[in-house]
Amino acid sequence: MPETMRAAVLHAPGDIRVEEVPRPEPGPGEALVKVAACGVCGSDIARMLSAGAHRMPIICGHEFAGVVVATGPGVDGVAEGDLVSVPPLIPCFACDPCRQGKFSLCADYDYFGSRRDGAYAEYVTVPSSNLFRVDGRVAPEAAAMIDPAAIALHAIWRTRLGIGQRVAVIGAGPIGLFAVQWARLAGASEVLAVDVNDQKVAMAREAGASQTATGAEEARDLAGDGYHVVIESAGNPATVDLAAALCARHGEAAFIGIPHAPVEFAKSTFNTFLRREISLHGAWNSFSAPFPGDEWRATADAMAAGSLRWKFMITHELGLDALPETMRRLGERSIFSSKVLFRPGEET
Repeated sequence: MPETMRAAVLHAPGDIRVEEVPRPEPGPGEALVKVAACGVCGSDIARMLSAGAHRMPIICGHEFAGVVVATGPGVDGVAEGDLVSVPPLIPCFACDPCRQGKFSLCADYDYFGSRRDGAYAEYVTVPSSNLFRVDGRVAPEAAAMIDPAAIALHAIWRTRLGIGQRVAVIGAGPIGLFAVQWARLAGASEVLAVDVNDQKVAMAREAGASQTATGAEEARDLAGDGYHVVIESAGNPATVDLAAALCARHGEAAFIGIPHAPVEFAKSTFNTFLRREISLHGAWNSFSAPFPGDEWRATADAMAAGSLRWKFMITHELGLDALPETMRRLGERSIFSSKVLFRPGEET
């Protein structure tokens, strides 16, 4: 009989079952990773409750870190016992964007938790290219948060943010909270954080926001002549419009959030965009060359040095048994959360 493990399996949207499944075995060029922590991304909530995944049944979860417990032939650079964070996107390394080192734009990628089994499980097999060994000063919980932190940095780097500039961050979830910190580390003189949730606004202040707003009108009142850089991480049609409206002349907005409804600009916003010659940037994932990219290396270094803070974001640390009910409550917004981490090896 093959060895088994416990995993939260998505059979259909809303049908999540914690059950025994076969434990994967590493093949050539792969390692078996024992999951230490896996975070909940907003995309996980939509995927598991309503949208579904590319294939089902599937084990979701893509923001994770763990310990290498076995390796297949041809794995170099890591050893058993190493703590690794795992970039969730698996590039093809063959398409034109990959050959140019633009791995976030890969045309034929695989992805943990949506296209292949992810980390709401005790074990995952990981290609050697996706084993990102982490400094011993970085805690496993922090290593599981490298992905959202790197996504925030990738968006910042899509802009020309310079020392002394004004920045606005819309959405104070984990990506937004990391964006606030990156903006400060990059030398921003002022950072506005916008969120409708008072608790998240308080977290944004802890992250280093110099001003906060809980609504669009309050943000517009604070904008003055506008912000040099706006980072949009909420993914709401109204906040997309607000991001463009808050930009200064020759300002820039980078969009991370994924709206689930049509997006349009108000006439006044479009006039602002046009007359102020604003630049709008898409920001997708967090990867560059050499894979997984300088975004991941800079994030890991900042976490090891203590300059990038993460502990204050964690609102829940739960065992795998709690996952189905927690996802339901997150979908209903019946609990406040910033970053939820599941520890598959622990009981609830």
